[in-house]
Order: sequence, then structure tokens, then C-alpha cells
Amino acid sequence: MNNPQIRAEKGGLVASATAAVRDYISEHGLKVGDNLPSEGSFASEFGVSRPVMREAFHALSALKVIDVGNGRRARVAAIDGSVMGSSISHAVSTSQVTLSDVWEVRRTLELRTAELAAKRRSEEQADLILSSAHALSLSRDDQSRTASDTQFHQTIALASGNQLFYQIVRSFEQMMEVAIPKAWAGRKTEEEHAETLRLHMAVAEAIADQKPETARHAMEAHFARSIGDVFSRDG
Repeated sequence: MNNPQIRAEKGGLVASATAAVRDYISEHGLKVGDNLPSEGSFASEFGVSRPVMREAFHALSALKVIDVGNGRRARVAAIDGSVMGSSISHAVSTSQVTLSDVWEVRRTLELRTAELAAKRRSEEQADLILSSAHALSLSRDDQSRTASDTQFHQTIALASGNQLFYQIVRSFEQMMEVAIPKAWAGRKTEEEHAETLRLHMAVAEAIADQKPETARHAMEAHFARSIGDVFSRDG
């Protein structure tokens, strides 16, 4: 194990120890699920106390860099979009970015994921996207609608074949829990409900039929109608 220099003047001992663990993972080519040395081993090698190393592990666990469980050694964690979600929510709540900024980014991503999903989806993914769209027609409350709509968009992102697209779309989940009920609350008539369901199904069918351009246009129409209504009502 290399012996990185821990320098308190550069962010404190905990921050330096945290960076040292990240460097260890990179330098040793560790992959998701690989075990890490113990806190005590790191503390001894880096020349810091166990409490400092414990705090560093807690920080890395909160960032989903490592997975820490009772009774077993820490392991390298998988990428988790919830970390990005917390950061985005914080940025919105502190007025660093607006909801319009967030949805503009989301729109760009979702048009591309729909296009890629039509090229790369598996049969199972195509079926799940179709069933999620169909489930919306059976949903009668905000909870079931939100669950179906969230699964619809996340499965499309997963079907794109790009794990980063999937995790970024996952990061919008908290905001969708607010936006989806608001969007549906604005649909007062049966015709408006039917149009929303038709737009979802058009995306799903284009992906199932492996028509990338059609899928992109269908997602654009869905996004403009559903999300555009939220912002028009909010002024």
C-alpha cells in the first residue's frame, strides 16, 4: 500500500484521509464489490487516528463511494443517482439553480434516452416500458401514477445502455414525486387524461418498434405537454 502524505492544511485530516482512500481505490484498480482494508489498517498506513479514519469512512459511505455494513469489511460501492439527486435538490432549495434549469436538462437527457432505447432496448425492457405506460391508464391516485411514471422514465434511461444516463434520470426522482401529481392535477377532463396516456404510449410503442426518430419526437411531445403545463400554471 502506498503511503500518501496526509496534510491537515489541505482541508483537514478527515478530508485528506478521504482523498487517500479514493486514491487507494483508483491506484489498486478496485471494482464494485471489492473489499477495502480495515479502518485500522488505513489509519496505521496513513498516520492518522482511528476516529479520523472512521469519519473518513462515514463521509465516503454518505457519498456512496464505499458500502459499509455491520460485521463486514467496507466494499467499493456502485454508482448511485440519489447522491446527485440530493445535490440537485439542495441547489434548487438554495436558489442556485431554478426548477426550469433542472427540467431543461432533464428534457435534453430524456429525448436522447428515448432515441437510444429504441436502438438498444431488450425485449424485456420494451415490455416493461409498455406495461408502465399501460399501468398509468389503470392508476387512480397520485402514488400509483407516480410509481408507474417514474418506472416508465427510468426504464427508458436504463434501456439506453448508458449507465450514467440512468443514474442522472434517477437523480430527478424526488422532484418527480412533486411534479407528477402537479401535472395530473391540471388535467380536469377525460380528454386531457386520455391525451396524457396517449403521449406515454406513443413513446413506449416507438421504442418497442425500434424507431429512434419517432421515439425522440414522441418524447418531445410528451415532455412539452406534461412538464410545460406545470410551469405554465406556476407562472
